[in-house]
Amino acid sequence: MTATTSTPETSNTFTSTVGGYTVRGRAHSLSAWFVLSLRLMMGYAFAYSGFTKIVAAEPFAAGGYLANVAATNGNPLADLFAWMGSTPWFVEFANVAVPWGELFIGLGLLVGAFTRLAAFFGAPVMLLFYFGNWDVAHGVINGDFAYMLVFLAVAAFGAGRILGLDAYIEQYEVDGRPLVEKYPALEYILG
Repeated sequence: MTATTSTPETSNTFTSTVGGYTVRGRAHSLSAWFVLSLRLMMGYAFAYSGFTKIVAAEPFAAGGYLANVAATNGNPLADLFAWMGSTPWFVEFANVAVPWGELFIGLGLLVGAFTRLAAFFGAPVMLLFYFGNWDVAHGVINGDFAYMLVFLAVAAFGAGRILGLDAYIEQYEVDGRPLVEKYPALEYILG
């Protein structure tokens, strides 16, 4: 094992300005390993969850959850969940989108391919689970909310570039130029 060495002050630094407020930070060189761990943890959790729903003896059915869960727990989005659960086309969509979406999000994270795209879909899924599993007995922050933030962190830190395929996909040459240089919009789904 090699020791972690310090690097010049400009490396591992990040700055962001939103709404006139600027924040700055400096990440430790071991941060890459933690970001990788978060990506792999969420990848495994989602791939496993989706896979078990797909191969289950009984087909996955979202209707009962959507129609009943929000009405029993004081959920501020109870009417939305009731609509989703009582709308046949939406229930059929959810019956396919949830298991296959979880599987593909998980696989994307596990191999580090299209990581930001996977996180883009994973974060809203966790937000829906957050409201669906609404329980403020111990405060408004629960595991579903934390997982949503993990998805956002994985996307923000470009976790697919850390031992992932996104690092290679971005550098794939098209007409002698790296893919993301030729098509800059791809930075929003890769990384």
